[in-house]
Amino acid sequence: MLVQNGAKEMMQALVFDGTLRLRTIPAPVLMPGEALIEPRLVGICATDVQLTRGYKGYHGVLGHEFVGTVVDCGDALWRGRRVVGEINAACRCCPTCARGDIPHCPHRTTLGINRRDGAMAERFALPIVNLHPVPDALPDEAAVFAEPLAAALEIVEQTHLRPTDRVAVIGDGKLGLLVAQVLRLTGCTLQVVGRHPERWSLLERQRIPATTAASDLPQRDFDVVVDCTGSAAGFEVARQLVRPRGRLVLKSTFHGTLELDLAPLVVDEIQVLGSRCGPFDAALRLLERGLVETAPLVEAVFPLVDAEAAFTAAQGVLKVLIRVPAEGRGARDEGRGARARDEERGARSEG
Repeated sequence: MLVQNGAKEMMQALVFDGTLRLRTIPAPVLMPGEALIEPRLVGICATDVQLTRGYKGYHGVLGHEFVGTVVDCGDALWRGRRVVGEINAACRCCPTCARGDIPHCPHRTTLGINRRDGAMAERFALPIVNLHPVPDALPDEAAVFAEPLAAALEIVEQTHLRPTDRVAVIGDGKLGLLVAQVLRLTGCTLQVVGRHPERWSLLERQRIPATTAASDLPQRDFDVVVDCTGSAAGFEVARQLVRPRGRLVLKSTFHGTLELDLAPLVVDEIQVLGSRCGPFDAALRLLERGLVETAPLVEAVFPLVDAEAAFTAAQGVLKVLIRVPAEGRGARDEGRGARARDEERGARSEG
């Protein structure tokens, strides 16, 4: 719960400043064009873990996978609405933005990753244009996966997958399992390579084959290989499986450097494709229609007051979520949403 300290509102937030700790810090103030959001659930992502190991040199509030409620903004229609949000806050006026490459704006800030405090707090800020309303029927526990599912969908945005393609996904972590479910919908012949058979019941239900023995698979035979491991070993497995003139998609970031022999990629004319953020509207549709399973990915849910323990628990498991409770939020959300809609209808009637 936010508390008043003189002229400032103070809040609890999970801050990384070389050490990960829950701290009391000033709450964000409303800026033009932005919304103030109270998170409901926040996911701990592999990128969050990498940030605590030095990736990007980030210091600040962590968290970019969220579902939350808009508590204030300049547009009454958004107040009280349950939302998810795109994480890149672009300037919207540079040449990069003008050509539509919003996620690559050179002036962007990125929620919980680059110069913008994240969602593991009692309140955070994001541009209104980044927000997407959550369908009423979609529970928070599924909506919180919108950001990583959108990232999985970016693969099919970037490169055409044919039903006749042979595709391998390297990695059976949370991202790998989401990617496999998305690629399955294309009708391709799909194979997962992982290290955790205990996680494969989801794959078995969807009839997606998985193996721990990449060496048993046909080498240099897959049309598309997607590396979701964020590791040098995973990249090497992917490189061995992709066929000449095939496509190698890199889906994970990690802190460190990779020694790479580029000659085989050149000789085999391999297309190497970096893949990052993706379409939220499509992700929400898949979640609403139940075409992607997320419940089996959730290992544990911790309250914000135990966020440090949540990070410890997140090591080596699938998804750990942080719940940010707000007293009486359900009734307050409904009231705010109704008031905002009434205000908008009144303004239209007067117009």
